[in-house]
Amino acid sequence: MDTTTLFRLDGRIALVTGGSRGIGRMIAEGYVAQGARVYVSSRKAEACEETAAALGPNCIALPMDVSTVAGCKALAAALAEREERLDILVNNAGAAWGEPFEGFPEKGWDKVMDLNVKSPFFLTQALFDLLKAGGSAERPAKVINITSIDGQRLNPWETYSYHASKSALIYLTKRMAARLVRDHVNVTSIAPGAFASDMNKAARDHGGDVARAIPARRIGVDEDMAGAAIYLASRAGDYVVGDTITVDGGLVNASLGVSIDG
Repeated sequence: MDTTTLFRLDGRIALVTGGSRGIGRMIAEGYVAQGARVYVSSRKAEACEETAAALGPNCIALPMDVSTVAGCKALAAALAEREERLDILVNNAGAAWGEPFEGFPEKGWDKVMDLNVKSPFFLTQALFDLLKAGGSAERPAKVINITSIDGQRLNPWETYSYHASKSALIYLTKRMAARLVRDHVNVTSIAPGAFASDMNKAARDHGGDVARAIPARRIGVDEDMAGAAIYLASRAGDYVVGDTITVDGGLVNASLGVSIDG
């Protein structure tokens, strides 16, 4: 048994949506460090270019808005002009919306559900031929959906569509995995907990306060997210199919409940 290259991604081609910042950038940076050629995509071309410049020549900007099916197809077409296969797709682009129940708007439902649930499905569908070209029985291609612990437990905020979307994506991961594994494409997900990002402003701006509720007593750092994503994308994770890896310092699975015994 040779484990020296178990986590390497040399020669692999990856696409990370929402890859210009936050969790997406953490993953992109980890993949580049392990030898992959990584395309980062988001709505903001300038942000993609800045990230590509920072991460080096093996990171390429490919900006696109994947909030619509047309945008998903356009991104797939743009990648197909550059590559004959895709080994790793990370569906990370996402949105959140918080508003009290009484006034929660339809646009706060549609925007979040479209980007968090519909887009991962239709982008994967649009890239299916490239993924099949990248996968084999010996080395499957990978689709990694970025879900959330908010799909596994409640948070204190009124983020109705976000909770629903991330729960849906966790289960959609299983359903897609059951079909795509036939074509040597493994689908999994990562459910992050508290990581500092523009979406998780609490962790970004009040990390010490947030950490007190986490069994590990800290918020996540870049290496925590990159490590999980590298594991699933690499040979080390080839036998993991349909599962969700929770990366949250124990909040979901190692938190003690509140006692009601007097």
